Amino acid sequence: MDIIRVILTIILPPLVVFLQVGLGFHFWLNILLTLLGYVPGSIHGVWIIATRPQHA
Repeated sequence: MDIIRVILTIILPPLVVFLQVGLGFHFWLNILLTLLGYVPGSIHGVWIIATRPQHA
């Protein structure tokens, strides 16, 4: 399942971060990073998937 989330993060980073951690600081940070440059938003999204347990 993580590989699917990583692929989705590369396509649309804020959506996967939202599904992973909810509507909090990391979601808004990812929106900002994605707007500043697509690559930083994707890297942040992959980092969130790798370090955080799935939101229940």
